Amino acid sequence: MTKPPPRVQRNRASLTYKLRYATQNPDKIKGYLSRVTRDLKLRVAHRSHVAYYRAVMKADAAKSPEAAVGSPTRDRWLKLGRMQFDYLLQHGLKPDDRILEIGCGNLRAGWRFIDYLDAGNYYGIDISPDILLAAQNTLVQQDLQNKVPHLTLVNDLKLRFLPSRHFTVVHAHSVFSHSPIDVIDECLANVGRVLAPDGFFDFTFDRTEGAEHHVLREDFYYRTETLIGLAERHGFAARFMEDWEELPHGQSKIRVTHAES
Repeated sequence: MTKPPPRVQRNRASLTYKLRYATQNPDKIKGYLSRVTRDLKLRVAHRSHVAYYRAVMKADAAKSPEAAVGSPTRDRWLKLGRMQFDYLLQHGLKPDDRILEIGCGNLRAGWRFIDYLDAGNYYGIDISPDILLAAQNTLVQQDLQNKVPHLTLVNDLKLRFLPSRHFTVVHAHSVFSHSPIDVIDECLANVGRVLAPDGFFDFTFDRTEGAEHHVLREDFYYRTETLIGLAERHGFAARFMEDWEELPHGQSKIRVTHAES
């Protein structure tokens, strides 16, 4: 593995980090306190993580669908979507591939996949009805209705309604970075059924080389070996994607395939 960037040594949940960050970024204190207040309210109102994060997305999407999926500007939204698309293209993506995008959001990368793939070969799922409405708007703006994409609201990642061994590519960008380990475990326990024998599942995560931690219930930081070990326990072969680390994005990527492939 390449030398880890400084960001993976930080524990953003520690009081020391928070105080240092506040001192260096006083303009962000108000926004952080607002997030803390919202977090406390949502924890009381919503016991499950899906319900909690759906409420987070509802609030964020009302302000800006682009910001709700982690892109502070339209330009950054376009660049991050292009980065994801180009990466899969360089890894052999073909028009006849069948993509399942977990956490498709407002189609930051999805609209490029839809445009490139054969009609009907894109399936996007998300837990947020508000962001899926924004995804419909993206389809209209990009004039992609004739590509017949599928957009579906879900309550979990059990994927029971999807066909077995169907998808050649499963893609989850910035999903596990917002998920507790039980949600990730649920996904890995079920995604193998819908993944084609020669297919692969790419997911990004917030990487730490120190103690695993989370900030509020929104941002989760995992060690690479934790997620690779979890994938292997569910019958996958898993590898850390070194070439993704070279790109200008703050998350890391793991690819899993059926162990027998």
